[in-house]
Amino acid sequence: MVKTIQGKLFVLFVAVSLISLSSAFIFRELIISDFNKYIEGVREDEIYRIMAFLEGSYEKDGSWNVDLIKDYLVLTYLMGFEVRLFDESDKEIMNTINAIASATPLMRKRIEALTRFKLIDKDSELKRFTSYPLFLGGRNIGVLYVKDLTSENGIKKEYLFLERSYLFLIFSIVVLGGISILISYYLSKRMVKPINELINTAKEIGEGKIGKRVQVYGDDELSDFARTFNNMAFKLEMQESLRRRLTTNIAHELRTPLTSMQGELEGMIDGLIKIDRERLMSIYEETLRLIKIVEGMEAIARAEASVLNIKKESIEAKTFLNIIRERFEKSFNDKGVTLVVECDESVRLYADPDKLSQVLINLISNALNATEKDGRVVIKAGKVNGGTFIEISDTGRGIEEKDIPFIFERFYKTSEDGLGIGLAITKELIEAHGGRIEVKSEI
Repeated sequence: MVKTIQGKLFVLFVAVSLISLSSAFIFRELIISDFNKYIEGVREDEIYRIMAFLEGSYEKDGSWNVDLIKDYLVLTYLMGFEVRLFDESDKEIMNTINAIASATPLMRKRIEALTRFKLIDKDSELKRFTSYPLFLGGRNIGVLYVKDLTSENGIKKEYLFLERSYLFLIFSIVVLGGISILISYYLSKRMVKPINELINTAKEIGEGKIGKRVQVYGDDELSDFARTFNNMAFKLEMQESLRRRLTTNIAHELRTPLTSMQGELEGMIDGLIKIDRERLMSIYEETLRLIKIVEGMEAIARAEASVLNIKKESIEAKTFLNIIRERFEKSFNDKGVTLVVECDESVRLYADPDKLSQVLINLISNALNATEKDGRVVIKAGKVNGGTFIEISDTGRGIEEKDIPFIFERFYKTSEDGLGIGLAITKELIEAHGGRIEVKSEI
């Protein structure tokens, strides 16, 4: 039993090809059936013409005109018939053999040149002939015996066409069958190739080679499957990368407070450091710092998980930005800072609304914190180079030039406030959308 997909496809293709080729036999049989009916009809018409001629000759002459009949039987020989004519008393009047024998040598040569019929047996039995009674005015005047002649190879000339067509059909089926088998093998192998690549790549990914991808061929269902597989492998690679980065960040961020706490506790145990409220408060503050770091790690983990689940849709930019502005309206009014949206109504965004809101809320919050009373924050959106941009500008204190290359790094802080993860999360969400984020600042 065939177990592989390639083998099953190969058997299926070959079966379909054989069924298609076998239909040629059915078609041939239908043609032969019609052809036989046609030949039989032509034969009957020719025999009826012979009968009509003989009956007309008898009527004209009042008896059998042997000389006239002799010439006519030569003609029937050329038509492919052997004929024997008997009168009403069952006496043979003339036959094809005698008619040809009585012809001149030149005539016999011409007859031989025109025909390739098998030599006629002089003692041919009448039972091999078909009899046709001849009548004149309702009176029997004789019997016509007719037999079909065959060629030298024993086949009636009309049927040579059928024999040759059969041989040609057999030859065609053998050739086309061989070609169909080769094509079936090629197609089955070609169709299974992407599946085999998927299997091999899946095995390699299972062995830890998460950077492996399959090649995408064409634009059919298997190609869609390959693209989906590659997308899944990409997300697995991202998850593995995020896991490693998170592990590294945790180790780095936790090492400092833990080392500090360890040093102070060891000093207390050894009696080198006095256990008092001040020392305990120091350890407590380090504990709070650890809690904030862990909370920051959780926030990063949630953000990184959300990067893998971006659901884009078309958004009307102006309406969307005005909703964001309304959320900050009270905070900006309380601080005395103006928040303005500048956007044309024709501008549309193609993004995940929730993730984009998270990005804008973080950036606007930073702008508000950096801007003093009577300052101004502007949210601007528009089209550029076939894409869409969102720009947030403020009149705040700005960022020092030395800090700009690092502000999107995790846990990088320009002040003691916060954990330095907000802009890192923002950058990851923007890049997950296929975009980029830039910063320009002056002090």
